[in-house]
Amino acid sequence: MRGYSAFSLLRHALGGHAGWLRAIPDAAPKPAYDVVIIGGGGHGLATAYYLARQAPKLRIALVERGWIGGGNSGRNTTIVRSNYLFAESAALYEFALRLYEGLGRELNYNIMLSQRGVITLAHSHHDMDTIARWATSIQMQGIDSEVLTAKQVHAEVPILNTAPTTRYPVFGGFVQRRGGTARHDAVVWGYARAAAALGVDIIQNCEVTAFDIAAGQVRGIETSRGAIRAERIAMAVAGHSSVLAGLAGIRMPVTSYCLQAFVSEPVKPLLDTVIMSPGTGVYISQSDKGEMVIGGQLDLYPSYGQRGSPHILESVAAAAVEQYPVLSRMRMLRQWGGIVDVVHDSSPIIDRTSVGGLYINCGWGTGGFKAIPAGGWCLADLVAQDRPGDLIRPFGFARFTSGALVDEAGAAGIAH
Repeated sequence: MRGYSAFSLLRHALGGHAGWLRAIPDAAPKPAYDVVIIGGGGHGLATAYYLARQAPKLRIALVERGWIGGGNSGRNTTIVRSNYLFAESAALYEFALRLYEGLGRELNYNIMLSQRGVITLAHSHHDMDTIARWATSIQMQGIDSEVLTAKQVHAEVPILNTAPTTRYPVFGGFVQRRGGTARHDAVVWGYARAAAALGVDIIQNCEVTAFDIAAGQVRGIETSRGAIRAERIAMAVAGHSSVLAGLAGIRMPVTSYCLQAFVSEPVKPLLDTVIMSPGTGVYISQSDKGEMVIGGQLDLYPSYGQRGSPHILESVAAAAVEQYPVLSRMRMLRQWGGIVDVVHDSSPIIDRTSVGGLYINCGWGTGGFKAIPAGGWCLADLVAQDRPGDLIRPFGFARFTSGALVDEAGAAGIAH
């Protein structure tokens, strides 16, 4: 902490930090607010921050059933990028990436953004044709993208097995240089501290158990810590979106799955970029601590579990060792799973619901972390204006009746 000597830091550490000021006050719920945000992950906290900044006179509370950042925000692989195929998605994720690029300065919090680049591999001539179309589409949106030959990929990632006899031959790929990683906990803490400084009550260990709805209009919520009145309520609860919306009588076009990842023991620097392989379902990066962070595809059955299934770990590890033989003798330190909310077209939903005053941000699937700043900004704007802005208009409920889906399965189908 600023202003503390080494001796003082040691004394506070041995004393359990009892004398330190809390960066994020642990607020108690008040009987009523103008707006209540449900969900203390990245999207909920970002919504609270941007809404408080946009409408400083509003009384805002954020309720979280556990602790802030204890859900998917603390269970992801920290990748940020905006190289999506369709213009609607590209605009939304590019907005998020641009916000990330200035977020550390804005929040006065080091989010450890590392724009080390994100490379997507091609394993066949057909993959290369797809990547050429993908990269061209992205370039037409004004987003950086560069097609790589197999030789260029090998130069970028020497530990990747590019031998002609490998099980997964590398024909090339493409890279977004501005993509990379950010520290997931720092993003959560930065938004939380900034929101609290603007007057938002952040209420932890407060589970929503029911909605108070009268004549089609939300009036408040029932929680494990009592009733809270509010005529505007925003939900950002990721994998539990359909469960929470169900309490309000809303059926969501969302299915929840477990998404797994694991990390190795720490080693010296081996990899200075992020590699994604849609063909094998494996992606990999190296953390600042030296751990190899490895993930793969979803468990392909609906689940609210956070442990995952062994067969996914086995298939991911087998493909990773084939692609990166240098990892074959490394030990896995830990494994985890997050609950992701997947929509039919692999694109999010940010919209008003059929209940007046009730708004929702969900359906990011495997792309929730990279979208946190945009998801929060857009939901805050929706709550403040009670109408969708241009960025999120394609991502409303109306697309499921009109058929105007934004089918990003190709760009979002791999877990990352």
